[in-house]
Amino acid sequence: IISKFNKMKKSIIIASAIMLVCISYKPCNAQSNASQFGGKGGVNFSQLFTQDSEKDNMKIGFNIGLFNKMPITEIFSFQPEIYFTTKGAEVTYNNVFVDGTARFNLNYVEIPLLLVINLTDNFNIHAGPYAAYLVSGDVKNESSGTIFDFEENINADDYNRFDVGFEGGVGIDFRLLSFGARYSYGLNKVGKEKTFLGTTYTFPDATNGVLNLYIAVPLLSK
Repeated sequence: IISKFNKMKKSIIIASAIMLVCISYKPCNAQSNASQFGGKGGVNFSQLFTQDSEKDNMKIGFNIGLFNKMPITEIFSFQPEIYFTTKGAEVTYNNVFVDGTARFNLNYVEIPLLLVINLTDNFNIHAGPYAAYLVSGDVKNESSGTIFDFEENINADDYNRFDVGFEGGVGIDFRLLSFGARYSYGLNKVGKEKTFLGTTYTFPDATNGVLNLYIAVPLLSK
């Protein structure tokens, strides 16, 4: 887990360094006080924070959707978004019910409500809560023989449909494009609490975590 956090930190540091270089480049001249509506998308590096897993490998996915950046003052903006995003991870389990490697594929419609702080005309930091709804989910399992074959017994209804959490990141604004790096952390358990053979358990007993790198394209500006 420590190595994964180190990789995430390196990715964010590299992305931030590129953005800071762009700040010093004069043509990177965006209007931070203009209201913008547009599309955005990017690549996800997701994982599940689990209590009973032996190993957790990141899953690469994507996100695509819309944003609306509305200025409050010259420094602060409010930015709601809505997008489709993939999450999940490959997790190795070894307990009384589950033994094997599972690949969780979780697809959400997510709505972040972000406060954007425009540190310069080009560079911003942003953070805020999000709410998400699971539209589909499945699990692929390579089992070494257990009494519970969760690949056949788990479907989207066995996951919590709603998730809430917080996210934050950094962004750089050009006239025609914006780039950014953002990390989101879920607060709700992915799996529902269930009872099997008289034992109560949650599977997966995990929360979502996603690093995403994105590109945003303003379509309308006022």
